[in-house]
Amino acid sequence: MKKLKAHKCFEGETAFWSHDSTETQTEMKFASFIPQGEVKGCIIWLSGLTCTEENFITKAGAQQFLAQQQLMLVAPDTSPRGLQLSGEHESWDFGSGASFYVDATQQGYASHYRMYSYVVRELYALIANSFAVKNISIMGHSMGGHGALVIGLRNPSLFKSISAFAPIAQPSLAPWGIKAFTGYLGSDRQQWQAYDSCELLRTQHRHPAPILIHQGNADEFLSKQLCTEQWIQAAKAVDQNHLVKFCEGYDHSFYFIASFIEEHILHHAKYLKEPG
Repeated sequence: MKKLKAHKCFEGETAFWSHDSTETQTEMKFASFIPQGEVKGCIIWLSGLTCTEENFITKAGAQQFLAQQQLMLVAPDTSPRGLQLSGEHESWDFGSGASFYVDATQQGYASHYRMYSYVVRELYALIANSFAVKNISIMGHSMGGHGALVIGLRNPSLFKSISAFAPIAQPSLAPWGIKAFTGYLGSDRQQWQAYDSCELLRTQHRHPAPILIHQGNADEFLSKQLCTEQWIQAAKAVDQNHLVKFCEGYDHSFYFIASFIEEHILHHAKYLKEPG
């Protein structure tokens, strides 16, 4: 790992890193916040479409609450960079900045767009080994909220808790998800189910901790892209403990995230600080 830059922040440190990834076969970047003193656990944040490792750490105002709870946070970039794959840079909702946190199977993308394995295997191990933090949770926004739900539900023994802001909760039915899954995974919809949180719930994937979701009811993408109500019904059908909060007047932006980030950090702190 190489530390690119660092800033003192709430007596801790916000830093930006790069490393060579074995999963993506590219350089990957991530941001971190490390509080002063003992670190009780780490939250992985997954960002949404078009974002990099910098958006959340500079816009969400999370550091003060992380410092209060003695929690570290790691925010990786949203996709591999520096490639010139077919169609990779033609649109904002597919390719660069839009990995959807899947392990791609289609030609070209299969060798590099392995963001599911990058988060679950490589980044998780990096946090545990390089930063000596064992208790890890996951959260995210929009495309990253989808990633957090999928990764957390598929790996409940690795991640202590899950939360999301305005997640793409059933990407198999959403225009963004259909485009991305077709491009990364092909046209066989059976292959999509492993990356659809509603389908995972229906196939007996559970998390022991309650899943927290905040959703703005003025979100411009709510009706066509996010499938929040479908996720609620899927969770209820299998008795997955959850709390979905609809927030009056809030949209899809980082202003929304900043308004409720403390609640999410407190949610994760409860489970990250549990013994064992």
